[in-house]
Amino acid sequence: MAEILQRDGTWTFDGDTLRLTPGRDKSVSLLRKTLGELTVPLGALAGISFEQGRRSGRLRLRLRDGSDPLLQATGGRLTDTNDPYQLSVDADRYGVAEYFVDEIRGALLLDEVPTDAVDSYLLAGPAVPLSVSAGDGTASFDGEHVRLEWNWKTEDAKAAAGASTLALADIAGVEWHPSVGLENGHLRFTVRNAPTKAPPKYDPNSVELWGFKKDPLMALVAAAVQARLPHPAAPAPKQLTPSPPSDRPAPEEDHDALLRRLRELGDLHRSGVLTDEEFTLAKQAVLKRL
Repeated sequence: MAEILQRDGTWTFDGDTLRLTPGRDKSVSLLRKTLGELTVPLGALAGISFEQGRRSGRLRLRLRDGSDPLLQATGGRLTDTNDPYQLSVDADRYGVAEYFVDEIRGALLLDEVPTDAVDSYLLAGPAVPLSVSAGDGTASFDGEHVRLEWNWKTEDAKAAAGASTLALADIAGVEWHPSVGLENGHLRFTVRNAPTKAPPKYDPNSVELWGFKKDPLMALVAAAVQARLPHPAAPAPKQLTPSPPSDRPAPEEDHDALLRRLRELGDLHRSGVLTDEEFTLAKQAVLKRL
């Protein structure tokens, strides 16, 4: 087993699984503390690296594309501080970090773990129920429904519609964008059959974010929903193509059964139940099956 303990957090590897536990130091971001411990199967890893600096270094995990709903929902927009797959390492622990990297790389080679993208999530999303208040509203998710509620800072046009509840089955997608410079961020839900180009400020299916401390927590709501939506790379369900009609008899219509049917038709014809024309047509249909 390999382990590295830092103020930033603790990473442990048992040969099959990595456990990433955020530290309690005040420098650890609110998002990482709220997310808690992550369990990463070896099969979800595409690689690991260690970057040295003068005072501190940084361990970085690289996950296979599509393996984590958090990264899928945030689209690589998490900052280094909020990225749970990075660990700050003190200079006096560089040797331990290098050993940790060697252990992970050796396991990846031994297990022949591929580095290509996956079509199903290999990590679980954040636990639910989950509720976050930030920006102009509160987003809550219980695993089946998203509820959006507004506060006194919400634009009147959006607040006038009141709180809304979105069923998971009606959600086609979710995205989270952080605030960058003078541009506000947002948490947006794409609802089936209800397209909109309205800015998040006016969109009743979006929470607008202004760059405050709790904004990154909205990424956890996005990840929890993303984990329960169909994977974007999942293969489309196969559609059954009906078989063309066949003149061959069905399995149960064997030779003897068809002969019995001919005799029955003859009896019906002789007794007058079938006319000559009806008998001829019926007999031809049976003969085709022989």
